[in-house]
Amino acid sequence: MIYLDNNATTAVAPEVREAMLPWLGEWYGNPSAGYRFGKQARRAIDLAREQVASLIGAEPEEIVFTSGGTESNHSALHSAFALSPDRPALLTSTVEHSAIQEIAQNVAARLAPVDSLGHLDLAAWRDHLGDDSVALASLIWANNETGVLSPIRAAAELTAERGVPFHSDAVQAVGKVPVSVRDLPIQALSLSAHKFHGPKGIGALFVNRHARFHPTLLGGGQESERRSGTENVPGIVGLGVAAKLAWERLALASEQNLLRDAFEDGLLAQLPDLQRNGDPGLRLPQTSNLYFPGVEGEGLLILLDHAGICCSPGSACSTGSVQPSRILMAMGQSKERARGSVRFSLSHLNTAAEVEAAVTAVVGAVHKLRVVLPSGGGRVVG
Repeated sequence: MIYLDNNATTAVAPEVREAMLPWLGEWYGNPSAGYRFGKQARRAIDLAREQVASLIGAEPEEIVFTSGGTESNHSALHSAFALSPDRPALLTSTVEHSAIQEIAQNVAARLAPVDSLGHLDLAAWRDHLGDDSVALASLIWANNETGVLSPIRAAAELTAERGVPFHSDAVQAVGKVPVSVRDLPIQALSLSAHKFHGPKGIGALFVNRHARFHPTLLGGGQESERRSGTENVPGIVGLGVAAKLAWERLALASEQNLLRDAFEDGLLAQLPDLQRNGDPGLRLPQTSNLYFPGVEGEGLLILLDHAGICCSPGSACSTGSVQPSRILMAMGQSKERARGSVRFSLSHLNTAAEVEAAVTAVVGAVHKLRVVLPSGGGRVVG
């Protein structure tokens, strides 16, 4: 197997697994307990809080542990609307993750568009801030399908000028590119461990220490009364170690660029009509979203799965069929292009040999589909 779907999830690092094991076994004390057996769990949580804070340039007390990116996103939005009941609107973009997009469908949303390369229309963003109805502005830091990076600083500063709180879904960015909240006018930021070689089911929400916050979960008062519920100590420990490792690896981002570029160049050398989706220069260093003209992405994924290549469509699967990517459609691309696009996402665990083998497999699958289904209109069943 060659795993090229790291934007979906990543392998848990060995160091992370090793650090978690004692908390799944003999060190099972409740971190809220007053005796020493529980206090050692509290100390482990405190260390992890420091490690996560260091990764994003925050203070430890600004980190709230959650079950992952979706909960973090929902908590930020829920808090903003609860604190500003007279402001019914959410400002966001047309290329957000579904965890934000589906909320936007159920509130008074204002959507700033993007261009064909995935760049946010900052003029539209500013215009949507023109009155006092916006409770929160939320912008994805790096798009999960194309990897395109948003103009976070510019958008946050425009938002701050209007006195509106700003949140970023940074789930795809944290651990892959430098992310710092230290000098940004940002009130909240979401991250998730399993996107940077930590365990699933654990994440964090940065909450600026100067910002008000209304909790979603009430009860035991954990996380300084910002997220009640007994803490997931093994997961939190794993997130902390993953954050520490991610910080150490950020210096290797240029190597990820080289590996991704080698993959794309190898494909282009044999498939000259191949096209990239999104800005090729302003994106995550390990993400390739590629359009294969005349090929159904669904059929390509099936053949690549048979060849042992793990990758994803640039769209969501529903009732057995691949729908055109909402993100690519928002960028003004055709349904044909949206259906014929596939996302490949690498990590530091991938090798040059794997990339070479993946190029061979992709080229072979594309040629096979073009012979069997030359119109690009059919589907492979299997």
